[in-house]
Amino acid sequence: MELAGKYDYIIIGAGTAGCVLANRLARDAGVSVLLLEAGRKDDYIWIHIPVGYLYCIDNPRTDWRFRTEADPGLNGRSLIYPRGKVMGGCSSINGMIYMRGQARDYDQWAQLTGDPSWRWDQVLPLFKKTEDYHKGADDFHGSGGEWRVEKQRLSWEILDAFRDAAAEVGIPKSDDFNRGDNEGCGYFEVNQKGGMRWNTARAFLKSTEGRKGDLDIMTGCHVKRLRIVSTPEGTACTGVEFTGGGKEWFAEAVRETISTAGAVGSPQILQLSGVGPASLLQQHGIPVVVDAPGVGENLQDHLQLRMAFKIQGAKTLNTMANNWFGKMKIGMEYAWSRSGPMSMAPSQLGAFTRSDPSQETANLEYHVQPLSLERFGDPLHPFPAITASVCNLRPTSRGHVRIASPDPFAAPKIMPNYLSTPEDRRVAADALTLTRTIAAAPALRKYKPEEFKPGVQYRTDEELALAAGDIGTTIFHPVGTCKMGSDDDPMAVVDSQLRVKGVARLRVVDASVMPTITSGNTNSPTIMIAEKAARLIRQGRG
Repeated sequence: MELAGKYDYIIIGAGTAGCVLANRLARDAGVSVLLLEAGRKDDYIWIHIPVGYLYCIDNPRTDWRFRTEADPGLNGRSLIYPRGKVMGGCSSINGMIYMRGQARDYDQWAQLTGDPSWRWDQVLPLFKKTEDYHKGADDFHGSGGEWRVEKQRLSWEILDAFRDAAAEVGIPKSDDFNRGDNEGCGYFEVNQKGGMRWNTARAFLKSTEGRKGDLDIMTGCHVKRLRIVSTPEGTACTGVEFTGGGKEWFAEAVRETISTAGAVGSPQILQLSGVGPASLLQQHGIPVVVDAPGVGENLQDHLQLRMAFKIQGAKTLNTMANNWFGKMKIGMEYAWSRSGPMSMAPSQLGAFTRSDPSQETANLEYHVQPLSLERFGDPLHPFPAITASVCNLRPTSRGHVRIASPDPFAAPKIMPNYLSTPEDRRVAADALTLTRTIAAAPALRKYKPEEFKPGVQYRTDEELALAAGDIGTTIFHPVGTCKMGSDDDPMAVVDSQLRVKGVARLRVVDASVMPTITSGNTNSPTIMIAEKAARLIRQGRG
């Protein structure tokens, strides 16, 4: 095993959080940082063209290509489970939607951890610090930060009509989902710059501005395990063992090792290193360093229910891109003005509302698209149609991520346990009923929407819950598998400063630390977590 060097900090994963953290830690003179990434550079053209997510998801060039276990809640189906394996991580393959969630999410984190610094009013300045908002700075938004937020560069008549229909059934129009209460309906704002995807690698790593320390980046490096030993300060992490370039390496961390490998990668690495549920580790012959029952548990995700409607009298992508001439026009429009369908985020129109009046705040999120297909990767349908995907923002179902083998190259077992609670099944049935109500509103009447997924034959709550298992799919927001919590929470993996309990000089900084999932898309909250972690680490260094 060759020595890759000695660094103050080693960061595992150049994804959403890793790029932010590397940028911030390398700002200090005399500080050395090693950023390890299993994937390649983000020089694949389809990463940067917004519609290119179609060619990045489930592509070994950019995606780990995980799959879930067969899930009873999905009537025995297994799903693809995309996670970015490339510089920029999931920010290189995701839907580019800029979303913070709700104030209540962060206030709840503060309550669960006993740490008021996680409250909304405390994390809002962190969101603003990284942000470069297209309208400029105000009480809720920042300008001049690395994380560019822009308006989308196209609109659709049929989506405008859906927005009007939502207003007719009580979902008000909104032009900003990021002020702490996202209830309403409007076009999503996106992480793009001039019609191009703006991932965290471009935003936080390409510029050397403000960098005074040393930052080394190694791609194509697969982490095998953390090296955890007994030291005078107790059990501590001293570095990382990994492979790269056909060799075995060890990199030593003088100050800290930080896992930013995500909600699947971080628990897998901890478990491979002997930090996890003792019974699981013993099953695979891994010596138990710390019996941490919460590692890999508490998996939460947003399950989207994809309802689809045939329409008449309006353009959709189905009809625009169903021949070579249409595709050529779309390509020319993007080449000329960086606009049109090639600049599209996967979902353009969003809506946040309540599944029933008893909900404290909006607990449903819609992603509405001017297209339809059978499943991801399939061709578009040959008829005009829209898809209205709706997800339960606060699921009560909990799943897990567990190693399947002591082999660090073997994929872990991912079991989301979707729709495994009566509450989640009830919310699913209510969500499908509400979508039908919107589709029947006067503003959409002239387009004659005709439901074909899941189909009008599903009527009762029991039938609708069953249909949800047939049409539900992940919206790619796994969190919670290394959750932070208070000292008296036996399932908490990290404390409120994201330090792994029982192992000194080791932190986890990614979406896995969320104790509960945010009420919206999870990419930008992960950036905030990394910004906060960088502040904690730098303050702790003195």
